[in-house]
Amino acid sequence: MQAPVAPKNRLEFLNTRPPPNYVAGLGRGATGFTTRSDIGPARAAPDLPDRSAAAVGAAGPSGVGRGRGKGPGEEEEEEEEAEDKGYDENQKFDEFEGNDVGLFASAEYDEEDKEADAVWDEIDKRMDSRRKDRREARLKEEIEKYRASNPKITEQFADLKRKLVTLSASEWDSIPEIGDYSLRNKKKRFESYVPVPDTLLEKARQEKEHVTALDPKSRAVGGTETPWAQTPDLTAVGEGRGTVLSLKLDRLSDSVSGDAEISDIKKARLLLKSVIQTNPKHPPGWIAAARLEEVAGKIQIARDLIKKGCEECPKNEDVWIEACRLANPDEAKAVIARGVKAIPNSVKLWMQAAKLEHDEANKSRVLRKGLENIPDSVRLWKAVVELANEDDAKLLLQRAVECCPLHVELWLALARLEKYDAAKKVLNKAREKLPKEPAIWITAAKLEEAYGNTSMVGKIIERGIRALQREGVEIDREAWMKEAEAAERAGSVSTCNAIISNTIGIGVEDEDRKATWVADAEECKKRGSIETARAIYTCAIAAFKSKKSVWLKAAQLEKAHGTRESLDALLRKAVTYTPQAEVLWLMGAKEKWLAGDVPSARHILQEAYAAIPKSEEIWLAAFKLEFENNEPERARMLLAKARERGGTERVWMKSAIVERELGNSSEERKLLDEGLKLFPSFFKLWLMMGQLEERLGHLPQAKEAYELGLKQCPSSTPLWLSLANLEERMSGLSRVRAVLTMARKRNPHYPELWLAAIRAESRHGSKKEADILMAKALQECPNSGILWAAAIEMAPRPQRKTKSSDAYKKCEHDPHVIAAIGKLFWHDRKVDKARTWLNRAVTLAPDVGDFWALLYKFELQHGTEDQQKEVLRKCVAAEPKHGEKWQPISKAVENSHQPVEAILKKLVVALGKEEKAAEDNKHQ
Repeated sequence: MQAPVAPKNRLEFLNTRPPPNYVAGLGRGATGFTTRSDIGPARAAPDLPDRSAAAVGAAGPSGVGRGRGKGPGEEEEEEEEAEDKGYDENQKFDEFEGNDVGLFASAEYDEEDKEADAVWDEIDKRMDSRRKDRREARLKEEIEKYRASNPKITEQFADLKRKLVTLSASEWDSIPEIGDYSLRNKKKRFESYVPVPDTLLEKARQEKEHVTALDPKSRAVGGTETPWAQTPDLTAVGEGRGTVLSLKLDRLSDSVSGDAEISDIKKARLLLKSVIQTNPKHPPGWIAAARLEEVAGKIQIARDLIKKGCEECPKNEDVWIEACRLANPDEAKAVIARGVKAIPNSVKLWMQAAKLEHDEANKSRVLRKGLENIPDSVRLWKAVVELANEDDAKLLLQRAVECCPLHVELWLALARLEKYDAAKKVLNKAREKLPKEPAIWITAAKLEEAYGNTSMVGKIIERGIRALQREGVEIDREAWMKEAEAAERAGSVSTCNAIISNTIGIGVEDEDRKATWVADAEECKKRGSIETARAIYTCAIAAFKSKKSVWLKAAQLEKAHGTRESLDALLRKAVTYTPQAEVLWLMGAKEKWLAGDVPSARHILQEAYAAIPKSEEIWLAAFKLEFENNEPERARMLLAKARERGGTERVWMKSAIVERELGNSSEERKLLDEGLKLFPSFFKLWLMMGQLEERLGHLPQAKEAYELGLKQCPSSTPLWLSLANLEERMSGLSRVRAVLTMARKRNPHYPELWLAAIRAESRHGSKKEADILMAKALQECPNSGILWAAAIEMAPRPQRKTKSSDAYKKCEHDPHVIAAIGKLFWHDRKVDKARTWLNRAVTLAPDVGDFWALLYKFELQHGTEDQQKEVLRKCVAAEPKHGEKWQPISKAVENSHQPVEAILKKLVVALGKEEKAAEDNKHQ
């Protein structure tokens, strides 16, 4: 007997390599397939064997028929070679990553990989954001450069198209019309003409015919029957229907619901009839039905309907009020009387009954009758109190607070009518009844302030806030600030201050207090609540005594809305706590000087110098005080001390100015030489040196000073302009061109240099050259307001409007362009527009005196005396320091101590002379 054979493991074949070209299920006829997971990434699927018999018979052991014609040995060698290389040469090549695209394709993507990718993404974003501004700026510059080098067709021909404005009508008509030659070689269409049939003509004649006589059939019946064969006049019918419809719409437009359609009235009537029949106790149905009849113009039917509604719904006040509205004036009182009899507790009906009375006594009687039925109605009590005199109102309010103890308005009204002691008792009772009402505490504080007990005001507000917090009331800071503003408007300033001091810090973090309080004060100032803003600044100063900005804000408030005494007291207090704040010392000294108290101003500056001995601003302020008050020796002494202590270039400049005022040319030259040795790069000293030589008539020395200054300060526009003016006086136009050309090469984007060159050409009659320079200047400085303003003035009169439009698009908020447009309106006699634009110019640039002179000259010509005084007042308040025409007059030696008003009038006279000279040149 043979020994039993041990059973083999039936799953052993799963661990072995399948034979070549094995396809699962092929023996039982199943079709094999290969998925992506079988072949792996970037591998071609193997070729399946041919299932035909011939192919099976022809297949040999050598493995012919495998994919790509390779035997098994070759495939194994390729796989081993790929494993040695670390990649497969047959995989798809990636254009970005090359052959490394699949290097880690089979690796597992874990959390570390995810975290690393996130870090690199953040790095990429950060680097991209750092380069974003530069990239955008570079892109914008490239776009502008491209547009400048490749302008649109419309931009290239814009100047030519503008010239078409000058063409006359005859020149337009003489332009030849272009012919249409596109159909020359086309085959002409065949056009046939067919006669119109007689039937069509007869039908058209019948349609247009108007019959004015009756046919025999209609005569037989007396004209009462419309003949069937007659064609009506459809135009007349349409006009008649339109007239009727317009009449109906006009009638509906005056009704309550004018949007109702005429055709819908009957439908609405049927619908509302169904509503009131199915549910007669529904008040809105009766009201709607009555209003529909009112809209339809049937007022009596509306009254009957609402009367039935009152019978069906006697307890609804809206039905009675509607019935009262629809009733005749004589019957309205009877209707409302039946209503209050049916509903004696309706406040609406009693108020309506009072409105129907014309006599105040009758109104009061009706309201008191209503209070007998509704004693707790606040609305009725308020109405009856308003009609009563003071004594009766007091009695009524005493009864009202008994009936309505929880309404604070009645308590406060009674307290306002009572005297001091009685009012205090009333408010105490009100506080017992309404312990959570803050208005009672505020009224109590106002009462104490009204009777002069200001010391009690703060205590009452403080005690009230604590009591409200004990009752669980949340103290809303914004609401209490509004109450403070209301108290200020009522004249209770102490109450306003007490409210602010006790509530300003509630709900505000310590680090946010300063910013929040300053913002609150500025908002109150904008709303006109000056006392509230002052109280806020008082609290802020108490909390931040060493903060210069808070003191400065408070001082600005006092300067704008306070008195000189209050401002002086505040500044004295400010410099006590912040002695290093030189701006506060200077503000105090200036206010004393403006008030005419020069000794006090000197004393303040002496104290400031003791507190801040190294402050150059205080030295210069002291110099200005002495200089402006005609004390040159004091000013010279102060500047000498400042120079000894190592003053800056401003001290040397002021010293030279003093000597120039005194006429000491040698001392002025000496100071300028010393200053230039110490500060060779300060262009104003070089400018003053050249001006000194010009005044003395030493033109070559002046030229040398300007040239030396330009070597040290090549970007100084005033030096270039001064040298150009000197060359024009000495050598003429050719040298001016050379100087200004060199200046523009070194400073190509300085519009003042371009403008000087343009004006030089215009002065010498080279208008064409000036136009060319203006075009180049606007290309180099396309956003320069002074260039656009000059371009508007240079343009011919018909083209100025277009030029001003272009200038306004480029420089919308430039004061020079605004003033130039204002001058255009002025010349066109459009007075209101000119005034608006010139006012806008001085608002945009109040420091430029030229615009003030233009506005004042305009008002002298077209304005009233009050308007002229207002311009003078605003100009003096603005204290202009700059301006192309303002500075030569204000800085002249003879005008050194002149007030702003005098300089303004001198400039207006100079402008008038310039205009007259320009007119004379035009006529020559």
